[in-house]
Amino acid sequence: MGKRLLERLLEEKEMQLKGGLYHQTQIKLTYNSNRIEGSRLSENQTRYIFETNTVNMEYDEATNVDDIIETVNHFNCFDYMLDHADDRLAEEMIKEFHRLLKRNTSDERKEWFRIGDYKTRPNMVGDTKTTEPAKVGDKIQKLLSQYNNKEDKTIHDIIDFHYKFESIHPFQDGNGRVGRIIMFKECLKNDILPFIIDNEHKLFYYRGLKEYESEKGYLVDTCLSAQDRYGVLVSYFM
Repeated sequence: MGKRLLERLLEEKEMQLKGGLYHQTQIKLTYNSNRIEGSRLSENQTRYIFETNTVNMEYDEATNVDDIIETVNHFNCFDYMLDHADDRLAEEMIKEFHRLLKRNTSDERKEWFRIGDYKTRPNMVGDTKTTEPAKVGDKIQKLLSQYNNKEDKTIHDIIDFHYKFESIHPFQDGNGRVGRIIMFKECLKNDILPFIIDNEHKLFYYRGLKEYESEKGYLVDTCLSAQDRYGVLVSYFM
């Protein structure tokens, strides 16, 4: 399914087909992944940006400019991911995902914030410590080596990689979005139906990441449920 889906998404992207599976996937993945991270744009506003390249705001409504920029950036990052979906997952690709997501944002104007490169300052996920900046490069290289050496990767391998990637938290910001783009890519590459973690289920997703070491089932079940939901959309078009 993953390979046929990749062919369909690439075909519709090249055609610039409106209203198809590529169109819907762009909007749903971008809206939900950004919303999980605090974007205030609605799904309809995300759709409007994708379809018209303009922003539809209420008369007295204000929004963060970064939310708009990161929405457009996510569309471009998804396209880059599709074009390289069959490539081996590598450090350079992961950094490029980050660069595409964060370019032209207010973070890029901060001298200490490295767009497309690993963090320089320690960060935490909730109250959980992550890998210290000086050790990130080595940790990512080891994680990629272990992952890429596995043959016939399963959805469980991809979810496990995601947990370990988020535990390292290699970038100053944007780790969740990069991690979810990686999961989508790796599903396509390994002929697995991908999935979109939706904002409605973000608390289950967060719980799954937090408790993964003691109980893998929470994160796995959240991802498998998301896979079922995306499967309904895919079945409509394919």
